[in-house]
Amino acid sequence: MESVVSQDAVVTITESAAQQIAAMLAGDAENAGKSLRVFVEAGGCSGMQYGMVFDERRPDDLGAEFHGVGVVVGPFSANDMRGSVIDFSDALTGGGFKINNPNAHSSCGCGKSFSA
Repeated sequence: MESVVSQDAVVTITESAAQQIAAMLAGDAENAGKSLRVFVEAGGCSGMQYGMVFDERRPDDLGAEFHGVGVVVGPFSANDMRGSVIDFSDALTGGGFKINNPNAHSSCGCGKSFSA
């Protein structure tokens, strides 16, 4: 499947991340048709932490579709997330979703929090 990137795309996701997200959605009727919402919030050991949930797109969201998966970011998180790439690895050690954020000045060892 090809990516469709709109002008308001804040983050991108790799094909492996899209496949994992699609697999998660396929087994979850409650979240069918929803997009992946990526956000930042205060917390974590570095001051800000990442979050991801399945959610409906809101009027002020920025988003795009990658490999058949919709991704949205709210306006509050957009500046801290702009240019980020979300990847997925199924490695036994260090596997899972990884966010490469060019706006993060530092991050903690867990990779789930950062400072901007």
